[in-house]
Amino acid sequence: MEKIDYKKRLKHLYRPSAKEVEFVEVPEMNFLMVDGQGNPNTARAYKEAIEALYALSYSLKFMVKKGNIGIDYGVLPLEGLWWVDDMSNFDPDNKDEWKWTSMIMQPDFITKQHVQEAIEQVRRKKNPKALDKIRFASFNEGKTAQLMHIGPFSEEGPNIEKVHKAIEDAGFERKGKHHEIYLSDIRRAAPEKWKTVIRQPYQ
Repeated sequence: MEKIDYKKRLKHLYRPSAKEVEFVEVPEMNFLMVDGQGNPNTARAYKEAIEALYALSYSLKFMVKKGNIGIDYGVLPLEGLWWVDDMSNFDPDNKDEWKWTSMIMQPDFITKQHVQEAIEQVRRKKNPKALDKIRFASFNEGKTAQLMHIGPFSEEGPNIEKVHKAIEDAGFERKGKHHEIYLSDIRRAAPEKWKTVIRQPYQ
């Protein structure tokens, strides 16, 4: 059985430097996504979205492993797009105003049919509240600047500014939504060791 580690295969996207901002081209990929609004620390909708995304992602993983595709792969990390209506006023500390899309990337051999079958499996077993809010869609981010943040989420501000400054210093403009990729299991790792990819598309 073939085993795929997408975090290694796509190392340039999931393991950026923690010291220097890197500029990368992110290809179009497919995601399971849930949209919402509000502070991720307090909004119940955010917790429910994550529960549903992981339940469906793991169902797909085991379906593919046991089915006719016969590929074993690790479920990809949780990602988040964060924005406000006027991104020039995006404030990392004012989370109550944030809008978000929580999402998990899916391998390119996962089809809409696979997703629908997995949804029905999850519905029968767990039926998480946000299951029907999940959409399966492609996302083409394109040119981005990124940096690895090590530490708690509350200390991301300086590194977000570092990414923004690197874009401006290179003569580009920010576009799109603030993007984070959560590489650590925050239930087990100490906050000072959490690893988060901070990403910002530009033009």
